[in-house]
Amino acid sequence: MHKIMIQKAYDSWANSYDNMVNKTRDLDKKAVRQSIAKLDYKTVLELGCGTGKNTAFFMQKADSVIGLDFSEEMLGIAKKKIASENVKFQYADLTKKWQVKNCSIDLISCSLTLEHIFDLDFIFQQGFEKLKSKGNFFISELHPFKQYTGSKAKFKTQDGVEEVEVFTHHISDFLIAANNNGFKLIKLEEWFDNPSKKDTIPRLVTFLFEKSN
Repeated sequence: MHKIMIQKAYDSWANSYDNMVNKTRDLDKKAVRQSIAKLDYKTVLELGCGTGKNTAFFMQKADSVIGLDFSEEMLGIAKKKIASENVKFQYADLTKKWQVKNCSIDLISCSLTLEHIFDLDFIFQQGFEKLKSKGNFFISELHPFKQYTGSKAKFKTQDGVEEVEVFTHHISDFLIAANNNGFKLIKLEEWFDNPSKKDTIPRLVTFLFEKSN
């Protein structure tokens, strides 16, 4: 039931996603670029690529990019925005086995997606299978502190504001799932709307993990 509701919501959100005011989306773009800027990868797997807001950046850094999403409408927009032989978009339900070759990926990136997935353990297990040895798993998510205040993914429609179904994952949940599936933490960072005011609640949290073997 949750999966169907989320999928329909993102299909409805697709046409306005890139244009509406969205502090979380914009801060995520900044966090991804600053976190990955000095790292080099040949192959990137982007989970929940949506309309491709980060795909163009990965395309500049990698030889090949695979973008997975379960919203056909979001994927349709991404395909129109980014036409490159080095980028492949495909429909995928991330809660089922990913149709990507094992041990073939240098970097997996996942932005603002895992709040919609209950089982983190499965995501890290699949990530371990797909990554090459010493490959990285980068995650950017709405900070749980923000979720505690009631903040969640939402967008305006003609009928009002539609909220997307979410799950709260504590920071320890990410760390435990990663450790249980063969990852070690390289870096954890919190992102604020105003970096000079760190006495406020951070909007995002990012993790950079490395496959242990």
